[in-house]
Amino acid sequence: MRENLKSKLTFPIVSTYSRRDALKLGIGSVAALGLPGCTFSERDESKRTEIQLSSGIRADSDEWISVRSHFNLLPSISYLNNSSIGVPPGAVIEAVASGYGMMSEDPIRGKHNLQDLITDSVLPSLGRFFNASTKEITLTRNASVALHLQAVGLVLAGDDEVVITTQEHPAGRNPWSFRAERHGINVREVFIPSPLPPDDEILNLFDQAVGPNTKAIAFCHVTRGGHLYPVKRLCDFAKSRNIVSLVDGAQAVGQFKVDLHDLGCDAYSASLHKWILAPAGSGMLYIKGASRNRFRSSFEPKAGSLHYGVPGTADFPIRASIASAIEFVEGVGIENIERRCRFLSDHLKKILSG
Repeated sequence: MRENLKSKLTFPIVSTYSRRDALKLGIGSVAALGLPGCTFSERDESKRTEIQLSSGIRADSDEWISVRSHFNLLPSISYLNNSSIGVPPGAVIEAVASGYGMMSEDPIRGKHNLQDLITDSVLPSLGRFFNASTKEITLTRNASVALHLQAVGLVLAGDDEVVITTQEHPAGRNPWSFRAERHGINVREVFIPSPLPPDDEILNLFDQAVGPNTKAIAFCHVTRGGHLYPVKRLCDFAKSRNIVSLVDGAQAVGQFKVDLHDLGCDAYSASLHKWILAPAGSGMLYIKGASRNRFRSSFEPKAGSLHYGVPGTADFPIRASIASAIEFVEGVGIENIERRCRFLSDHLKKILSG
């Protein structure tokens, strides 16, 4: 059985993990985690090199060809489904393997070293990347879990109302159906047409939908169809009415710069295994520090908790590798990525239009 499994592996991993690597990881070195904790086949040797594209690179530049060499994708595959799950670059895959190697050789020390790496490198990397305090970020398995935690955690009672839109993903809609069924809150849906109307019209639709009992509005940053909501204006609108703003950023983070403090939202949910290119099972929940008293943990009795995550043992190697994913995206450049995404989108539309 084992031989059959080994014969199916396209890229065999050979462990070269050592106790010296553990010591490097123990002091929180992202570079140590992303470097030779494991080796891929010879064709993948380039994937352990750092990537650094020029600032302001043209969206149609040949430099983009070099980016592909950092991934394990087969030459015959053109992958177009990051909206579901992204493909981690080789450095991230190696970071995961290094983490599992550490826990396999010395489970207790390995676990603590990875926890230190998450605290000292991953959370600060996310805080810097999204302009947020590390205390405002909770790691989750994905955006779906984060959306559930923020919805179930929002302090609501009686006839309180939440306004959502017709563009929401089921993961953003179902938690509110749960609260309506379990807690008796009212959920109102505002129709948002597709293609998206001008920003002023979207604001007007929300203005017409909210009422005296509305306590929160929940909406996407980017819809599954690629529509970009006027998030900052919606958050300002909500704040002016003492309404909580809850944003689903699953399709936004990693495609363009997201500054959470500038957006002004009270809560933001994101998958890191889509456009950020972290491993499957990576996500985050942001709750603004000043808004913490309006949320309670699903697992603790009082509002204002610093611990909104799901209790229990986490997948430490997966979470520790998020720092390598952020490092890769920063090496390519988030502004470069946004230009490239828009260029490819426009190019496809041009081809489809004939």
